Amino acid sequence: MARRTYNRSSRSRRSSSGFPISSLIIAAIIVIAVLIFLTRVTTCVGKSSELPYAELPQDSEQTPAASSSSSSEYGNLLYVVNPDEVHPVMLNYTGFTVAFCPDKHQPYYVTWKLEPDKVDGPAKRDDVDFAEDTNVDGCATLEDYRKSGYDRGHLCPAADCRWSFDAMRDCHYLTNMTPQAHKLNAGAWKTIEENCRDWAVKYGTLYIVAGPVLSDRLTRSIGSSPVPVPDRFFKVIICPEANLGIGFIMPNEYVQGGAQATVTTINQVETVTGFDFFSTLPDDIESTLEQQHSLAAWNH
Repeated sequence: MARRTYNRSSRSRRSSSGFPISSLIIAAIIVIAVLIFLTRVTTCVGKSSELPYAELPQDSEQTPAASSSSSSEYGNLLYVVNPDEVHPVMLNYTGFTVAFCPDKHQPYYVTWKLEPDKVDGPAKRDDVDFAEDTNVDGCATLEDYRKSGYDRGHLCPAADCRWSFDAMRDCHYLTNMTPQAHKLNAGAWKTIEENCRDWAVKYGTLYIVAGPVLSDRLTRSIGSSPVPVPDRFFKVIICPEANLGIGFIMPNEYVQGGAQATVTTINQVETVTGFDFFSTLPDDIESTLEQQHSLAAWNH
């Protein structure tokens, strides 16, 4: 039988499947180009260079209430498990995370890690102004607080953000604020903030969660938003390196007896608020830290 031959000068070379190889190459180039285009579109949709935070609606049972920078040998110690009825919008700012309640125009809670080398720095509170975060639905307004009789009470304190100009700016957004009586803000609440910076230097990294008790029946409000005025605030703190834990529940007023009068266990704060704090700790360590209620142990 005569062997079939191809005239290469006048006929395209074919693959074993019968299609011209040049056609297959062109098709492959088109597929690669389409994949590259789709990848770029997806990347652009997933990013926003204009926002100072990542706004992520979270499932109530799976709220990563801080970035991976809060991770330790025990996982993300600032992970908070919310009750079923709480659905915060998570706002990741520089150095802290806000679990925001748009309906009540203030946080459910704020979480941050206070490290020994970040208790001071070049950023000054006087260099920034309070500001509305216009990227957040439900953010309170400056007018809400004006002449209200209540301070714009920081939850993550400005003094904990002096290590970073960005953190100092971010902590002055009203999404980090709640209506706070001046006698509390400048009294027992401030005392605990100052103590935390001392403790971080003395013992090591602290993991802190603070917020208003929004589960209370709130009868007062300020501004036209309106912003409900909390009756109580909480703060929970652990230092795993020193095997220390403590909780506070403070009335939104002058505290007779100072910070010592508001000390409680983290377990009790969980009962009052419905939140589950520090759940990534091993059970034995979590149990030990969350039953402690001694301010003297921290100040020893």
